[in-house]
Amino acid sequence: MVSKRTQPLARDAMAYVLAGGRGSRLKELTDFRAKPAVYFGGKTRIIDFALSNALNSGIRRIGVATQYKAHSLIRHLQRGWNFFRPERNESFDILPASQRVSETQWYEGTADAVFQNIDIIEAYGPEFMVILAGDHIYKMDYELMLRQHVDMNADVTVGCLEVPRMEATGFGVMHIDEKDRIVSFIEKPADPPGMPDRPDFALASMGIYVFKTKFLMDQLRRDAADPNSSRDFGKDIIPHIVANGKAVAHRFAKSCVRSSFENEAYWRDVGTIDAYWEANIDLTDITPELDIYDRDWPVWTYAEIKPPAKFVHDQDGRRGTAVSSLVAGDCIISGAALRKSLLFTGVRVNSFSSLEEAVVLPDCIVGRSATLRKVVIDRGVKIPEGLSVGFDPELDAKRFRRSEGGVCLITQPMIDRLESQ
Repeated sequence: MVSKRTQPLARDAMAYVLAGGRGSRLKELTDFRAKPAVYFGGKTRIIDFALSNALNSGIRRIGVATQYKAHSLIRHLQRGWNFFRPERNESFDILPASQRVSETQWYEGTADAVFQNIDIIEAYGPEFMVILAGDHIYKMDYELMLRQHVDMNADVTVGCLEVPRMEATGFGVMHIDEKDRIVSFIEKPADPPGMPDRPDFALASMGIYVFKTKFLMDQLRRDAADPNSSRDFGKDIIPHIVANGKAVAHRFAKSCVRSSFENEAYWRDVGTIDAYWEANIDLTDITPELDIYDRDWPVWTYAEIKPPAKFVHDQDGRRGTAVSSLVAGDCIISGAALRKSLLFTGVRVNSFSSLEEAVVLPDCIVGRSATLRKVVIDRGVKIPEGLSVGFDPELDAKRFRRSEGGVCLITQPMIDRLESQ
């Protein structure tokens, strides 16, 4: 069945972003903020990618469900995403777990995070719901996924990545037929099923789902009445529809947005220190796999009003330089050298210091003569003069959080302990 509608389906859709998770594998980076609120790419937060995809796709009704340590996330959303206007039939709702259903109940799972806000959703009356995870880095046109959902008359359409088969063991995997209909959904299988047209690849769930709103509401109410349910899309809702309805896979490659500089479909879960560091440092490549300079698909965020970056001093051994690096506004590189590093807003790097493969979050101060290599520095950290990190693995592991890949995460409490010794 091919839809005869010509107007964009996105105008009749609501995007609902699930942004309540901590992301515990990011360790101390999520001690005070939820994973979707973690900084990424020099200016943005991780959640800005899902929100920008929705906005650029033409969706003008958005809800964000928050839970774990949500203040940093909510403040960012209020500052950076407050331009939606009700008189244009636009809306942007921040939806913390607020005891709307029960006086003792937080969101129990991803499905419950939608169920508890059914009245708000139904008041807007969207025809379609696009359910999104708020913690991945990618560019995608949801209009194309909505179109497939309507054309195939699906009950649910599941966004899927094509990954090498044996790399899919950590995902929920779709077993599909020749028409991309999902015949079974297997959570973290030891032996993932291959795709009919690419047997060496498997289809892994991206945590992106499209429903007709009425159908989704019926499913959520049914699930809420089931005492054995864990209230989760991946564990409960989707398997039930696969068994009792029509579930269809949507291949990310069909709707991935690429600039002329991007060859591959780019999607990253930056859920570990190593993955987070690598995805940020990858942006320093001459032609990175993710083009954040694409004006046709901008990544929206809270744009702070700050002065430009500044590089000062020009003496041998004390020259403000940056090679293959990204430096945000309000940074001052004072007689220091950066190589393959990414600095967020408001960083100060003092004389005789050198940074290599460093990801430095906002408002950090690097003292004189520090040498830092392969590090992630949390917001507001003051690096003491002469500190050396990234050259002695055993010493680094005693003082800081050192990952399996050899990346050191540095936070202010770690520095405080070091200085008190």
